[in-house]
Amino acid sequence: MQRLYVGGLSHSVTQKDLTDRFGKFGNVEDVELRTRRDDEGVPYKTFAYINLTISNTDLRKCMTVLNKSKWKGGTLQIEPAKESFLKRTCQKTPRTSRMALHLHSTRRRRRQRRCAVRG
Repeated sequence: MQRLYVGGLSHSVTQKDLTDRFGKFGNVEDVELRTRRDDEGVPYKTFAYINLTISNTDLRKCMTVLNKSKWKGGTLQIEPAKESFLKRTCQKTPRTSRMALHLHSTRRRRRQRRCAVRG
């Protein structure tokens, strides 16, 4: 399995769009689409992490074809990504994985509260 960072995405791109686009090169296992917003809630950066089951040959082909290509109003920037933080911590010890999941859910709740206050 290979994890890729995909930057330079248009704010209108969906998980399905990315699955279809990268599915031509390998089996898309998971897409994490992220949009960063400013204090007023306006999106200013959209990027994704894609987990692919892909051969080395197809990975090179994917990087050659898609990296720096124009797509849906953005210029793709593709590079290998580190394994996700939660996956790394869950592999260490059961206690560490429980702490990481608690931390992740606490941060998510805080973010949701901030968005509810703004919105």
